[in-house]
Formats: sequence, structure tokens, C-alpha cells
Amino acid sequence: MEPTPQNILSVLDNLLHTFREYRQKGVIGYDCSTEARERIAQWYQPLVRSPETLDAIRKDLGNCRRCGLCLKRKHIVFGAGNPHARLVFVGEGPGRDEDLQGEPFVGAAGELLTRIIQAIKLTRDDVYIANIVKCRPPQNRNPLPDEIDTCVPFLKRQLIAIQPEFIVALGKVAAQTLLGTDQAISRLRGRFHDYNGLRLLPTYHPAYLLRSPEKKRDVWEDMKLLMREFDHAI
Repeated sequence: MEPTPQNILSVLDNLLHTFREYRQKGVIGYDCSTEARERIAQWYQPLVRSPETLDAIRKDLGNCRRCGLCLKRKHIVFGAGNPHARLVFVGEGPGRDEDLQGEPFVGAAGELLTRIIQAIKLTRDDVYIANIVKCRPPQNRNPLPDEIDTCVPFLKRQLIAIQPEFIVALGKVAAQTLLGTDQAISRLRGRFHDYNGLRLLPTYHPAYLLRSPEKKRDVWEDMKLLMREFDHAI
């Protein structure tokens, strides 16, 4: 095979993954055994990897200082819930109560989300809840593009680790970020979209519903659509 930059990058990526895997198994050296030669022969082949665990992702995140949101945060809000959930709710970012407690959706908007989850005959222990960014933006403003770009890879790794069947994107920021669009949430909601093979349903954020209670009817219609598809997927 003629070496190309793409081939070289692929080999280096596979080397890195292989070395990490051996290290996790306690290997401290390498030999020329048959097993080692067979492993080397696979480096040009597509690599099938097991999903990371949420604990490993949280450890990698560490005491994150990757963007300016770290300067005023109290706690990183990583996410909470069932690590094998069929359904994941994704919000925008932590608010004041979430920042103080280190848990997602625990304030007034969190109480409303809990009622929404209960209305679809689930509990918070059945689902997983996370946000686009893991630190509170000052004055609860929308996350800036660079903050999203820095933080959202961790959310995407969480989704790969959980392997849900459904995602509910709560609000404009979550829906637009995951779908890579600038369409208004009012146009995105009401139907499923594809997100890397998963079914993603945008709807209004609970905090928005507290300000605009007349939109609760729309969210209930979205949740009825979710329940129909959720039950059919069993």
C-alpha cells in the first residue's frame, strides 16, 4: 500500500489506541510473539473500539480549564442518570442552582423537567441528563461558540458511551448544536431528526416554558410523539 498522510494518521491513531489498551491491561513491555505480530498486522485494518465509560470521560475532563467558563464556576456539571439509558435529555448549560450543586436541572426548570419525565411514565433514574456546556455561563447567557466548540466533544463522547436510542434536545442551543443548523427551535420541534443514527427530538427548554407557559401544550405534543416512538422501539 502506498503511504499517504491519511494512512499514516490512521496508523498513528491505531498505535496510540493499542498502547493505551495494553497499558490498561498492565503490559509494561513488548515482544515479538505471534500475538504481537498479529496485532501489528491489524494496524491498517478498520479499528473496532468499545465505547468509553462515563467514568473515564469524567476523569479525562478533570478540573477543566479549557475555556473561560471555568473562571467563575462553582462546580462542573457533568451529567446524571442511567449510564445505559434509552433516552437522553440535553440542555443548554447549568444555571445558578446547578452550578451550586453540581447536578443538572435541579432548579425551577429542573422541577418542571422532572414533571415532564414523569408525564411520559419514566423517572430521572431511567434517563440521562446532560448539557451542551458543563460550566455555568455568567448571568445564564447563551454559551459562546468557542465555549461550545471546546465542551461539546465531551457530550458527544458521553452519548457514544451511553448509546441511547433517543435524544431530546431542550431548547435552541442544544438543538442547533447537535443538528448543526441555525433553524429556529419553533421550526425544528414537532418531528424527529437524525443524529448519527439516533432519533433526536427538539423541544422547548423548561426554563423557556416558565416564561412562556402557553408553549407547554407544544411540548406535551412533542412528548406524546416521543412516547409513541419510544414504546414502538421496545
